[in-house]
Amino acid sequence: MTDLLEAGKIVNTHGVRGAVKIEPWTDTPDFLRRLPRVFIDGAEYGMLDAAVHKNHVIATLEGVTTYADANALRGRTLFFSRSDIPLDEGVSFVADVIGLDAVDDATGERIGVIEDFISLPAHGVYVVRGELERLIPAVPEFVVKIDTDGGAVRFRLIEGL
Repeated sequence: MTDLLEAGKIVNTHGVRGAVKIEPWTDTPDFLRRLPRVFIDGAEYGMLDAAVHKNHVIATLEGVTTYADANALRGRTLFFSRSDIPLDEGVSFVADVIGLDAVDDATGERIGVIEDFISLPAHGVYVVRGELERLIPAVPEFVVKIDTDGGAVRFRLIEGL
């Protein structure tokens, strides 16, 4: 398990003082805005200021003070450190769930492997591939337990799922 996780991509500059426009790859742009620092190409940048604007984040990064500095970062992927985001009990990063076994909670039977996560406006959906491909909503009615240490997610399945 790596300490750094992808957070988004710098898609443009903003203004002439080195601000960057970031396309967040997180649950919400606000999550990215709250990060104390980001990593780009292995270098650490303090997040001095950040604001959400039209589903993007406009950020001022430490050491990036000119348009040329910001333009040089265009197209680069931002990463954040797990240690900067304390998670509540029972909450996991999506990156930690991909690759885990999917288990039917009622029978204990392995139904496949979680191969992807689709983020939708109402809620996320796990893509589970086994004998069948299943799309399982990432809501408490279906997700019984996420056990990253044990390598499995237990799902409450309904008929037809």
